[in-house]
Amino acid sequence: MSCCCGGKDSVPARLSSGQVDLSLLEDVLKVYREEKGSLITVLQKTQEIYGFLPTEALHYIAASLGVKPAKVWGVATFYTQFRLTPIGKYLILLCQGTACHVNGAKQIETALCQELNIKVGDTTEDGLFTLENAACLGCCSLAPVMMINGQAYGPLTPDKAVQIIRDIYKKDKFAVGEGE
Repeated sequence: MSCCCGGKDSVPARLSSGQVDLSLLEDVLKVYREEKGSLITVLQKTQEIYGFLPTEALHYIAASLGVKPAKVWGVATFYTQFRLTPIGKYLILLCQGTACHVNGAKQIETALCQELNIKVGDTTEDGLFTLENAACLGCCSLAPVMMINGQAYGPLTPDKAVQIIRDIYKKDKFAVGEGE
């Protein structure tokens, strides 16, 4: 599973009218338009730009590459690395690997879902948090573990996981309040 855990916020590039700014794809399409078999790369670059794959962008890519929209949609929906909806400012990846599973990952998932009032795969109403499960985060010595925007947290208990979320929420709201 791929994530956009870099330092950028995952805010889609939109025009003031709320439409996706397709001009941001031009540089990508110039490079890959004539390159056969470049669809996955184009979709990856598109997701880097917008934080997800907007519907408008998928149709634009199909037209620009001269492929059927169904092919673009097929690739975008087949691979788990691609998202068709925006993610929150903080992407929480909860490890479900064997070490995490046997050490209570399911209880942590339940606690996070209750705290955030979402299901796995959803984003909070305020757009701050998205919760996703990961097959393995490669941090078995920290089991159970979660990553938030690339930062590993563990070993966790349900209470510790909830406290981490509350601390991030407090810090984020404080930072926003300072700028006003």
